[in-house]
Amino acid sequence: MEAAEKTYRNMVSGEDLLFYEVNVRETELLIRSDVLLRDEALAAVHSFRGHIEAYIDRHPDFLTSLAPLPEDDFSPAIVRAMLGAGKEAGVGPMAAVAGAIAEFVGRKLEGLCRDVIIENGGDIFLKSRRERRVGIFAGDSPLSERIALKIPPAGKAIGICTSSGTVGHSLSFGKADAVCVLSGSATLSDAAATAVGNVVKRRADIVRGIERARQIPGVQGILIIVGDQMGLWGEMEIVRS
Repeated sequence: MEAAEKTYRNMVSGEDLLFYEVNVRETELLIRSDVLLRDEALAAVHSFRGHIEAYIDRHPDFLTSLAPLPEDDFSPAIVRAMLGAGKEAGVGPMAAVAGAIAEFVGRKLEGLCRDVIIENGGDIFLKSRRERRVGIFAGDSPLSERIALKIPPAGKAIGICTSSGTVGHSLSFGKADAVCVLSGSATLSDAAATAVGNVVKRRADIVRGIERARQIPGVQGILIIVGDQMGLWGEMEIVRS
């Protein structure tokens, strides 16, 4: 893992929770929960990765397509979620893979604990009874690590996912330092962050990116950072980090 990718880690407040990692090949989950659930999380990662990998064996375009693919009612639940998110956001299904794994593992664990936060390379599944703060890492932007999202306590889970055209290895056709999307699903948030990130190539595109996000059903809020400029829309409360 590169140093820039490591900076995504420890960006969520959760000092009251247990802190542990679960790694399976490319999947590197950072988990915070009030009950230690490492074994359960590891089993879930193997299961969901297996579903995705088996589907790719039968449908190779699932791995490579940059455009939405038809929905498949006979596919595993995580695959259906990725296909659906890709369709809503106008991107290929693998644009949602990190958020999908975080979300589906989180759904497996949420019935076994009261609070659970799962981060997968900057994509976050979060269910918490307490207020949390999610720091924003935006590469070399002067706003990087200086602001955070304030997340109020809630009885339902949310997904907060970040895409960048300047940080990390994820494919993006844009140049935004950070595109952070909030929705009720980390799978959708991941796909939407990629879709919006693709259209933000300069500071002047921030407004265009926000308009693109507003067109995606289910998106509740978005933050875009390009250099020293920032755009914000929806259910996003910013505080100093």
